[in-house]
Parts: sequence; C-alpha cells; structure tokens
Amino acid sequence: MRELTELIEVEDPAWPELQALFANSPMPLTVFAPDPHESTRGLHQLQVTARSMLGGLTLNCGGVLVDDGWVRVYGGGPGHDGGLPSLGQVNGFPETFDPAWQAPAGLVVAHDVLGGVFALNGMDPAASGRPGQPGQMTYFAPDTLAWEALEIGHSAWLAWLLSERLEGFYNALRWEGWREETAAVGPTQAISVYPFLWSKPTDDATTSRRTVPMAGVLGIAADFAEQIGVGDPGFLGLV
Repeated sequence: MRELTELIEVEDPAWPELQALFANSPMPLTVFAPDPHESTRGLHQLQVTARSMLGGLTLNCGGVLVDDGWVRVYGGGPGHDGGLPSLGQVNGFPETFDPAWQAPAGLVVAHDVLGGVFALNGMDPAASGRPGQPGQMTYFAPDTLAWEALEIGHSAWLAWLLSERLEGFYNALRWEGWREETAAVGPTQAISVYPFLWSKPTDDATTSRRTVPMAGVLGIAADFAEQIGVGDPGFLGLV
C-alpha cells in the first residue's frame, strides 16, 4: 500500500501531457476542475501514481465532456450539485481507503450519451465475461448490448478519444442534429432512443429520442442483454 504523498509527489507527472492533449484536440471539450476530496480519495483508492494518465486525470481534472458531451470521461469530481460524477462515485469507491477493495469487474472510466460504457479491464476479464487482456480498454456497445475489446490501454484510449477518429467510431449511431441534442443533456442524463438501438437499424423518420437519467438507460440495457441471450453485462457504473 502506498501513501497518498507517494502517489502525488512523482517525477514526470502526466498532467502536462494531458493538458497538451486537451489543447490540441479537434473535439469541443469541457474540462472540469477537480474536487479536492474526490480527487485525492480516488487516487488513493486506485493506488496509481500521478505519473500515469489515469492518475493524472483523477488528481488534476474533475472530468471531461468530449464532443459537446457525447462522451463523459470521469476524473476527480466535482461530484456534487448535479455535476459530473467522480470516478470514485461511478465505481462505488469506499468513502475511506480500503486496501481490500477491488473494482467489481473493471474500472468504468467513461459513458457516452447513448449508454455506451468504456471500462478498463481488471486482472481477470474472462472471469467477468469481458473480452480483451488485463489492463486493456473495453466498450459496452448500446447497439449490440455486448462488450467489445478495444485492444489498447488507457493512455492510448485517451489519445484516440480526443482525436478525429472518434467521429468514425460513432458515425452509424449519430443523426442529423445530434450535436445540439447532446449539448442539452445533463452530465448524469442520457438520450434514450426508441425503437431501441439493438432492435432495428435507426431510421430518423420513425425514431424518437428523449432525455432520461443515465441509470435508467443502463438498467434497461442490462435487462435486455439477458433477455436477448447476450448475457449479463455486469457492472456498468453508478450514475
């Protein structure tokens, strides 16, 4: 177990590199300031240093809204007053440091506005029904209700997320006017699409969308994943 000072006081911290990624991103971003309690609580429980991208983001950043809020990346707060939840809140971290606590199947690091989930695999992803290798990123897709291996680590995922490649990843799920609708959605809300994305191809002429709590979208996705035979997706985050 490492004390908090050991995690914070490091050579070559990741925060300057993260700031450069934010500054050079072609995507519209909103970068939140961290909450002092949530950021240090998160870093201590993670037991990663501020030298890593994950640690640097948790300690120095309250989270990021990417592409006008299409993706919400969790960090160290603000975690209150209806703001973007912290990484600790989304993953149910203990309020005080617990060396025995582990993330249920992997660490949920981001959600997208449709209920997609980005998670960092734990030590044994296969035991949790997750694809990919330990320490790699996975994505729970709202149009298939299945986990997909992204085959990259957290740092490479962040660089990808903040690049123009994000547009191609989501191209089939976006509609005319998506940016304006997304920008109006709150940080703990999602856009519910009907007919459901997994039930038939999206057709703007017959599709309805509404803003609902993210927790509701995640709960419906988990229920239907079991009903259609994909299987229980496991932990999708607390929002």
